[in-house]
Amino acid sequence: MEIGIDSFAAAMFNDTEDKATRNANAIAQLLERIEYADQAGLDVFGIGEHHRKEFLDSAPTMILAAAAARTKRIRLTSAVTVISAADPVRVFQNFATLDLISNGRAEIVAGRGSFIEAYPLFGYKLEDYDALFAEKLNLLLTIRDNEVVTWSGRFRAPLRNQAIYPRPVQPSMPVWLGVGGTPQSFVRAGTLGLPLMVAIIGGETHRFRPLIDLYREAGAKAGHAPDRLKVGLHSIGYVGNTTREATNDFYPGYAEVFTKIGRERGWPPVTRTQYDAQTGPTGALLIGSPQEVAEKILRHSEALGGVSRVTFQMDQAALPQEKLLKSIELIGNQLIPLIRQH
Repeated sequence: MEIGIDSFAAAMFNDTEDKATRNANAIAQLLERIEYADQAGLDVFGIGEHHRKEFLDSAPTMILAAAAARTKRIRLTSAVTVISAADPVRVFQNFATLDLISNGRAEIVAGRGSFIEAYPLFGYKLEDYDALFAEKLNLLLTIRDNEVVTWSGRFRAPLRNQAIYPRPVQPSMPVWLGVGGTPQSFVRAGTLGLPLMVAIIGGETHRFRPLIDLYREAGAKAGHAPDRLKVGLHSIGYVGNTTREATNDFYPGYAEVFTKIGRERGWPPVTRTQYDAQTGPTGALLIGSPQEVAEKILRHSEALGGVSRVTFQMDQAALPQEKLLKSIELIGNQLIPLIRQH
C-alpha cells in the first residue's frame, strides 16, 4: 500500500503579512513539505486544482514541477485535474513535461472537482457537466496512448493526424479517475480499466463498498485484469504524537473551513460531536496517533476489499508549518512501517 499526502495549497491567513507575501510564504512552505515528504519516505504527493481565493493551486503543474526539482523519488500527481474545464492536449503536455523534469514520476488524477467555479471561468456550461467530462477524458486517454491522434468531439476542434509532444518518460503515464459518490463514475472507471481514487471526506468509509464492488465488476466485465483495478483512498487526515493531541490540534481549523463551505452548500455548522464521530473507528477522518491511524487504514482497506493507496489531506486546518512537518515525519517514520508490517 502506498501512503501519501494531497494538498490544495491552502492560503495560510496571517494578518501580520500583506496578501502577496502571505501567499508566497504559503507556496514556499508547501514546497518544503513536499521535499520533507520525499525525505521521510512517503510514496506520493498530490496537488489539487481550484480557482478560489482560499486555495493557491490554480496551476498545479507549476507547483509539481518546482517540487520535482527538489525531490528524488516521491511520485507527483494531481488531486484532481478538473479535466471537464481543461484542454486535454494542454493537460497532457503539461504532465508529460512534468514527467520529463521528474524522470518518470508524474501521474494524473482526472476528475470533475468538488466546486464548480472552473466552468464559468473557462466558458463552459454546467448543464454539460457529464458530457464534458466523458469527452475530454476520452481525448486525454487517446493522447496518452497514441503519439499521432485523429479525433473529433462536441466541445473541441477536431484533430486530424496530429502529432502531440512532448512524450513522457513513462510509456503509459498513469491516469487515475477521481470520483465522489455517483455509481456511474465508478462504473466508468472500471469499464475503462483505470485505477480509482475515491474521495471520502465524511460519513463512514465502509459504506463505499457497494460502489467499489460496482467498479470491480465493471472492470471484470470489460476484460481488465484484477491487478489493473487499483483503488486509492483520499481522506482528510492528520497524525499527531497522540490521538488526543491530533484531534484537538485539527478540530478548530477543520470546523472553520467546513462550516464556511457548509454555508455555500446549505450544510449546518460543524460541531465537536460530529467531528468526534468522524474520527471514531468507522468514520472517514484519518486523525490520531500513528498506531491508531494505521489500524484505521487497515480496517478501511479490509472493508473496501483492498486499497492500494491512501492519501491524507491535512493542510486545510490552518495548522502551523512545524506541526505539518511533524505529522509528515510521524507518517514516514512510524505509520508507514506499521502498515508495511501487514
